[in-house]
Parts: sequence; structure tokens; C-alpha cells
Amino acid sequence: MTHPLLYEVNARHWLADLSRNHGTPIDLASVPEIELERLQKRGFTHLWLMGVWPTGAKSRTQAVEHDGLRKCYDEALPGWTDEDIVGSPYAVEDVQVAARLGGDAALATLRGRLAARGIRLLLDFVPNHLGLDHQWVQDRPHLFVGQTESFNDSFAVRTAAGTRFLAHGKDPYFPGWTDTVQLDYRRDETRKAMTQLLLSIAEKCDGVRCDMAMLLLSDVFRSTWQHVPVDGAQATGEFWEHAIAEVEARHPGFIFLAEAYWGLEGRLCDLGFDFAYDKTLYDRLLHHHLDGVQAHLRGLGAHNQRRAHFLENHDEPRLAGLAPLELQRAATALCLGLPGMRFFHEGQLEGVRRFARVQLARRATEPVDLAVQKLYDELFTAFAGEAVGSGDGYVLDPAPAWEGNASERFFTVVQWQMPDDTTHFNLVVVNLAPHRAQCRVRLTARGLEGGLWTLEDRLGTERWERDGSEMVRDGLFLDVAPMSAQLFWCSR
Repeated sequence: MTHPLLYEVNARHWLADLSRNHGTPIDLASVPEIELERLQKRGFTHLWLMGVWPTGAKSRTQAVEHDGLRKCYDEALPGWTDEDIVGSPYAVEDVQVAARLGGDAALATLRGRLAARGIRLLLDFVPNHLGLDHQWVQDRPHLFVGQTESFNDSFAVRTAAGTRFLAHGKDPYFPGWTDTVQLDYRRDETRKAMTQLLLSIAEKCDGVRCDMAMLLLSDVFRSTWQHVPVDGAQATGEFWEHAIAEVEARHPGFIFLAEAYWGLEGRLCDLGFDFAYDKTLYDRLLHHHLDGVQAHLRGLGAHNQRRAHFLENHDEPRLAGLAPLELQRAATALCLGLPGMRFFHEGQLEGVRRFARVQLARRATEPVDLAVQKLYDELFTAFAGEAVGSGDGYVLDPAPAWEGNASERFFTVVQWQMPDDTTHFNLVVVNLAPHRAQCRVRLTARGLEGGLWTLEDRLGTERWERDGSEMVRDGLFLDVAPMSAQLFWCSR
């Protein structure tokens, strides 16, 4: 699967919603068949079950007592009680599926049912830290960043070997996560232990989304933790390169998706990740840098195929609350039409607006936004069954339609064609300008020259006939309405 179509669900919230909607308790094993059928009909190739690992009592206490989070719970789930707080699934107590979700056996049942529909399963790998309740904190405290004397933001742990002061997991730009303990990747033993933990997760799924993957890069880690000494010789090389190779040797085709920022996405892909977050695209689409989208995508070139393109996930604000409907439509068509991983989030397709907190066992009930739902129904239907996502996809280089017209910078044009096909191809055209825009774009589809071609827009009513040689030599002229998208089925 070269260009996966991924759907992320918060496992806790998903099962709570299904239990409420179907009027009976539902765990991972008993997810109704109609729900899996919906995923299949949308064309999703992968399901990311976010948050299947349990959170222990100590980490949960941090989520209960945190004043800032309690204010966030008010916004996320009006009328919540302490019973709704189960703690962050990123403060991992163990990598056995939480009992409240049905345990490992229920996950295995769901995985088999998904596979029967051609859908593969992704789970979380949280490599940077573990929860306060993980057994290693007591049994193997030397695996964590720490020392025998107190240091800034450390906490004391009494072990059989005496008291040790450990650090909370953290991003170098923010305070530590007080429900977690920071693993020390300067130690070979930590790397080996985490590789084994990753291998145990790989037995349960078809891929992993790796939380804050760039924090483990050797230079990033050393810079973050240089103020805490480490005993003995330090590990060399990169953890990811060796860990990914071990997993792939045992599980060919296993997918690695990196949550990554700071311009380090390419480095992670070079170390073995199949895909890394395209946060730059997200920021330009949703923070008013629409004329920079094309430059970013053209700059990535072939690396577009190694990016996960998204408009929403559990860490970002809800799209429906950020963007008007016309931008949602154009941006969604863009994400569906790009090579690489196309990534959608639970609630996004229904226009959910309230941000859901991962520390809670459920999310607020909201009515479906029918206009948003119709938008996704139309786009997913139009893109289904095309070469988009299945063939070879290339981001093309729009040129000015005439001298002095700079509106071509708002265009993204992607050409798709199946490897053995010389009589059909697809063209995804997105104009992100708030005004009508024009460009010319030279096409490169196989079999294009020397024939007459019909171009039919599956998202509109336009139907053209164009000379193939002219589209290669002079380029295809495009004149597109403001903030809109086209999907052309092109046949010789």
C-alpha cells in the first residue's frame, strides 16, 4: 500500500460513543459490523486505534488533580465528573490492551475482522517516556533519566537499590509531563529494552504511530538532557535505525508513522520511517499562508510520498471550528489528492467542533453538521475507484498563464496514473486563492502525446477535449474558481 488512507479514532471515546448509540456495552471485539462497513465504504485502508494502553493509578491522579486540565475538561465535556477521568493513554502503564477495552483478545478479534475488509491496524508506540505506574520505574529505574541526587523538576522513587531521582518525560520547549517518566536513550540497555517493547507491540498490529519521534534523535536527546549526567559509556548511532530494522525483519510490510516537527521529518524517514507528519502543510493551510502551500509541496518533491497529510488529529483544534466550509472542501480535496499518507480524524467527517481531551473516557455529544458530512460524502465518492492513491502520483509545477499574472502560486496540481496504463490518468487541481486564478501546467502522463484526450471533472460539470501533444509542450490551461478543487478523469 503506497498511499494509505488512515482514519484515527480515540479507542476510549469511540467505544463509549458506540455503546451509547447502540444501547449496549461494546468493547473492541464487539464493534458492530456496520461500523466497520462504513470504514470500508469510505475507502480507508488503515485504522489507527489511538489510546489502547492502560493508564495506572499514579498517572491518573496527576490528570485528576491538575488544575489546568480540570479547566480544559470543562470546555471538552460539560458536566464531567472525576469518574470520567481515566488519565492520558500516553502515560503508558503496560503494553497489554486496557481491560476496559476488552484486552488483547478483543483487539486480536477486531484486527481479524478489519483484515477481512482489507483494513490494517495501527497502534501507538510511545518511545520517549512511560507512565508513573510502569513496572520498570521500580524494577529498572536506571533505564530512565535520573541520578542519586535531586535535580530540577525531578521526583524521588524508592527502589530496592535505594532512592533515585528521576525526570518526567518532556519536550525541550515545554514543562515536563508530570504523569510520565523520561527514558534515557543514552543507555544501550534502555534502547534494547524499548526495542523489545516495540517488538511486542508489533505482534498485535500492522503498524505504529510513534509519538514525538524526533525527541529520540541522538543530537536532540543529548541537547535536551545534557544537564543530567549519565553513568558509563553512552550508546552510539540512532535508536530508530536499528529498532525499525529489527521489526521489519520479523514483520515485512509493517508501517512506521512518525509524529515529527522542527524540520526533522526527512531525517526520520532516512532512518526507516515510512511516513512522517506534514505539519508544515497543516500550518500553511489553516494559518493563512495559502500562497505558500505550492512552494512547500514542490520543495518536498518525491518526499511528498513520505509525508502524512492531515487537517486534524487528536492534538490539533477541530477543523470545523477553524475553517470555513469552502476552505475545508478545497483542503480536503488537496489532502486526498496528494501522494503519501492521507490522514483523517474521528469526528472530522461529521463536523465535530469541540476539542476532545485524551484524559477523559468519553467526549461530548454533538449533532452532525450536515453540510460538512455532505462535503466529505461527495469528495470520498468522487475520489473512490480512481488512480488517486493507487497509482503513481506527482506534484506538477504550475507556470503563469500569462506575463504579470502571479495567481499560479495558489495552485496545487497532482497527476496520477496507474503504472501500466497509457490511456487514462487523473488530475487533481486545487486553487487556494480567495479569487479566480489561472495557470498553465505541463503534463507528463504516459501515452499523452499524439492523441486527443477527454478531461471530465468528477467534482463539477466541466468536460473538455484537449490535444495530448499540446498539453505536454505548452501545458494545460486552467482557469479555476476561488477556493475550489477539480478532479479530472482523463481518457484518450
